[in-house]
Amino acid sequence: METLNHKLNAYFETWMGPRDKRVQGMLLLDNYLPTFALTVMYLLIVWMGPKYMKHRQPYSCRGLMVLYNLGVTCLSFYMCYELATTAWYGGYNFYCQNTYSEPEADKKIISVLWWYYFSKLIEFIDTIFFILRKNNHQITFLHVYHHASMLNIWWFVMNWIPCGHSYFGASLNSFVHVVMYSYYGLAAIPALRPYLWWKRYITQLQLIQFCLTVTQTALAVVWPCGFPMRWLFFQISYMFSFIALFSNFYIQTYKKRIDSQKKEHQNGSSASVNGHANGTASMERTAPRKLRVD
Repeated sequence: METLNHKLNAYFETWMGPRDKRVQGMLLLDNYLPTFALTVMYLLIVWMGPKYMKHRQPYSCRGLMVLYNLGVTCLSFYMCYELATTAWYGGYNFYCQNTYSEPEADKKIISVLWWYYFSKLIEFIDTIFFILRKNNHQITFLHVYHHASMLNIWWFVMNWIPCGHSYFGASLNSFVHVVMYSYYGLAAIPALRPYLWWKRYITQLQLIQFCLTVTQTALAVVWPCGFPMRWLFFQISYMFSFIALFSNFYIQTYKKRIDSQKKEHQNGSSASVNGHANGTASMERTAPRKLRVD
């Protein structure tokens, strides 16, 4: 195993240059195999989990979901706050920031971004809840692609560009996760659901996040500062993959349902007339259902 780890590390350094020595010894970062193995385990769970649950009753998981979602909300708030304030007060340049120009700020950013990397492992639990609750329709290609790729990409980010310009996408994503996970944590409490108004804006916020990340990354291409150019182009291409997938999700989930609702209204559906359908208010019944993808 040590020989394989050594060969992998040597291959990566031949391809991408020397690794950043400041992250040596941090949990899971010295070798790639643990991150890869955890991803393979995740994909096996995605494949085998629904088969295991096929003839079993779904679990509620309500209490665990409240604790989990609110816990991730708090972690995301911490990361967003620390990244934003450290970059602001640490003298980071918004247009382009190298990885070795602000030692004190860089050290703090590296520490917080390790938590960001580790949070991508924690978020595998999203999928486990879907499986246990038999919400298999939510285990989409987008959902699995996002979760599996983020953990692996951030292993490489932490080993080669663990600070500098890398902070921006992570801070934005952490903010989006505060909004998203707070909604899902509170939505697990039935009495609070009527007061949760921001569900419909989550996907829009995610798309804005990707567009802002592309724009800010492109600034470092136009006004370079020594941050590795290949990573900037990779970031832009990766964000475009999300823009395409999330846009398709948004169109499929929301726009088509709005058209369907208009047709039902024009046809004078009984739900619209009575205001209730099977004991559910028509407004709640016809609201677009947000699939959890991030």
